[in-house]
Amino acid sequence: MHNSFTEQQLQQETEQWTEIITPRNKLFDLRLKEVWHYRDLLGLFVKRDLAAQYKQTVLGPLWHIVQPVLTTIMFLVVFNKIAHIPTDGIPAVVFYMSGIAMWSYFSTCLTGTSNTFISNAGIFGKVYFPRLITPLSIITSNLIKFSIQFGLLVAAMLYYAYTGDMKIDIGMHTLLIPAVLFAMAGLGLGLGIIISSLTTKYRDLTVLVNFGVGLLMYATPVAYPLSYVEKSSYKTLILLNPLSSLIETFRYAVLGKGTFDPMLFGYSCLFMVVILFFGMIIFGKVEKTFMDTV
Repeated sequence: MHNSFTEQQLQQETEQWTEIITPRNKLFDLRLKEVWHYRDLLGLFVKRDLAAQYKQTVLGPLWHIVQPVLTTIMFLVVFNKIAHIPTDGIPAVVFYMSGIAMWSYFSTCLTGTSNTFISNAGIFGKVYFPRLITPLSIITSNLIKFSIQFGLLVAAMLYYAYTGDMKIDIGMHTLLIPAVLFAMAGLGLGLGIIISSLTTKYRDLTVLVNFGVGLLMYATPVAYPLSYVEKSSYKTLILLNPLSSLIETFRYAVLGKGTFDPMLFGYSCLFMVVILFFGMIIFGKVEKTFMDTV
């Protein structure tokens, strides 16, 4: 008995654990350092998302170009030619492409992260890693798609600058581009992980999200300038939408024209911080028990 106890004690003393997994007992235990520790895994997930997104498709990554081009053509026909909605002196193609690029990034981030628990239930049940890595990989991989669409927007701007229909204005306002992109990413991540946490119990929320994102676009100045609703009774409702200021600020940052209100932009950023903070808290709470409900 004594020898057995001594061997067990020696074994415990020589064991050196490299990773100790403990439950989250505190409400505000976000463990962001742990996420940074697994940054290599984040890179692997980004590569996985990019490889799987257009696997067994004919056009592959070219869909990143085809989609905004077709959407721009539709906007030109419906909103410009039929509805005659002005574009504040900006060439219609450039105006629509700027809104579509930023909106597309937000919508893909939101819909992608809203399926985090359901889509990754298999791998979550087999190995441990910070679950927040998965939605972060979606946010990061969608930056590739945004970069392609932004390049397409720049090409359209250069064309209209060459024809003399517009002037490319590069100044201090251009520095707002990364700030808007970060705010959009934060909103997409925050709202997405909240929805993902709720879908572990209410699966039909996924259908509602896809439907709601389509409707939300029309409550956001993607296909029309904010000045168009200046005298509308819906102006207050549109301004309360934090995405409205971000879309308009992005246009102002890229094109040098549009509505930029520091107060509204600050409101959107504050809204993003609050949503992201509470989203991470809810996400961390649900990840402990979601395997029992998924």
